[in-house]
Amino acid sequence: MSGTAATGLPLLLTVEEAASLLRLGRTRVYQLVMGGKIQSVKVGRRRLVVRQGLEEFVAQLVEDQAAR
Repeated sequence: MSGTAATGLPLLLTVEEAASLLRLGRTRVYQLVMGGKIQSVKVGRRRLVVRQGLEEFVAQLVEDQAAR
């Protein structure tokens, strides 16, 4: 089992859950997802955000700002 799954945290999040975690609006998170900035998968008709992809997105933001 991966580290994230072992913690009991969900591996996939709804866009609304991801938006809440990021403290961003739902529309902005959809834009980031559809633009490929945040990793997501489609399960049936639902678009779900991959938790690890969300963490990578935040890490990239931090790295980009540190490089400035």
